[in-house]
Amino acid sequence: MSAYDQDRGLARQDICRFLAACYYQPDPAFAEERMFDSMLDAAKRIDPTLATRARRLREQFTAEGTKSLLLDYTRLFLGPSHAIAAPYGSVWLEDQKILMGNSTMAVLALYEEGGFEMDEQFRELPDHIAAELEFLYLLIYRENEGHRNGVPEALKAAMGLKKRFLDEQLGLWIGPFTAAVKAGAQSGFYRQLAELTDRFVKMEASGDKAP
Repeated sequence: MSAYDQDRGLARQDICRFLAACYYQPDPAFAEERMFDSMLDAAKRIDPTLATRARRLREQFTAEGTKSLLLDYTRLFLGPSHAIAAPYGSVWLEDQKILMGNSTMAVLALYEEGGFEMDEQFRELPDHIAAELEFLYLLIYRENEGHRNGVPEALKAAMGLKKRFLDEQLGLWIGPFTAAVKAGAQSGFYRQLAELTDRFVKMEASGDKAP
């Protein structure tokens, strides 16, 4: 096993948290809190291609503005009649493309195993892309803690649960989901977000190596 890189590990958990935030409605606070600067800093410490995508994401957010992005967000993820890229795992994993299917119950079981509790203010379904990215963030955080604290049992548990989660859930649907976002987006921001998300999740699924 290669030596643990603490700086890279922290960058991975940071960028995962920022990606999750991007799947909520676009908010001027993203710019006010310099979220995209922080995302770019994290991406630079992980992978040059991630850094390029993060830089373009920041540029597109500045150029397009939150009002324009909100329209595209609604088209892509909310409807009105149907979402172009439904942000729910069950839509991509279930044959009938239903909500709250068996796959949703399965991801809830993984959340429970990992001690991941949904925030009471979170009004979406458990397999929403933002929730699954936040769970992935938690698993990367615990993986980092296991390395830093020298606790092999905790490290093994975190890495094992992360592998199962990516193999059985998020890693299976991130490709078709992000492809739908790229195909349907009218904004450069969401196309770049899809590219960045797809590459990052696939890196995690391949053991933090560029796909």
